[in-house]
Amino acid sequence: MDARTWLGLEPTHNPMRWVLPVTPGISTAGPFLFGGCGLGAAIAAMEAVSGRPVVWAAAQYLSYAHPPSVLDIDVTLAVQGRSITQARAVGHVADTEILTVNAALGTRDVKAEGSWVEPPSVPPPEECAVRGPRIPGQASIMDRLDVRLANARSWDDLDGNPAPDGRSILWARVPDLLEVSSGASLAILGDYVPFGIGQALGRLGGGNSLDNTLRVYRLVPTEWVLLDIRILAVAHGFGHGAVHLWSEDGTLLATASQSTIIRFAEPEMFERPV
Repeated sequence: MDARTWLGLEPTHNPMRWVLPVTPGISTAGPFLFGGCGLGAAIAAMEAVSGRPVVWAAAQYLSYAHPPSVLDIDVTLAVQGRSITQARAVGHVADTEILTVNAALGTRDVKAEGSWVEPPSVPPPEECAVRGPRIPGQASIMDRLDVRLANARSWDDLDGNPAPDGRSILWARVPDLLEVSSGASLAILGDYVPFGIGQALGRLGGGNSLDNTLRVYRLVPTEWVLLDIRILAVAHGFGHGAVHLWSEDGTLLATASQSTIIRFAEPEMFERPV
């Protein structure tokens, strides 16, 4: 299964319009469309229309799409050069704009490459604790992801004490995908700055994304992706951070960066009703 199928993204008779049924499987427990899924669907649509792979894509989140609505995604190829396409995708439910994504897509044959960051040293996924949902049985995208705490706190360990370095590390995979090998699938897994904010502050919650920018460096076959989440700052009700996404063999796949609206949850919100 590829990312487009996993998301449920469908073409229409208009090659520039795609539709994404908003289901619990691509939504938060909120429930509303998970930001990484919205960005991933827009990337998949722009790649299909342009015939080129994504280099970078930046989403601005404007409103919420709740299940069981349908998100229409309209693609515009603003500029088509010899090797690069500049594109835009606008996702809306009826007359409500949900997200806007700008992107560059393409490849260039230039004999120069390098990576100047190093992956963190953590145990392999099979040796890390599973991060399950706070309330089992509440349908959301978390039922379809396998997340392991490589260097991060469990729900019960979020005691209000900030982390000294604002850094948390996860292993993540999508069991229904044979391998993570596209920009769309990396967009799904890169939406973890809100998680990192909760970890950095030691508080339940984290926030809602205002934006998400994915920059793709190299795609290699990998089942697990290592998410190195670094929170840069929190102030005035907003948080800012970045995620480095690594393959199992230590290849830098992509980076993601986000700003979020800080929101916290009270512990009783996660308690099961009697």
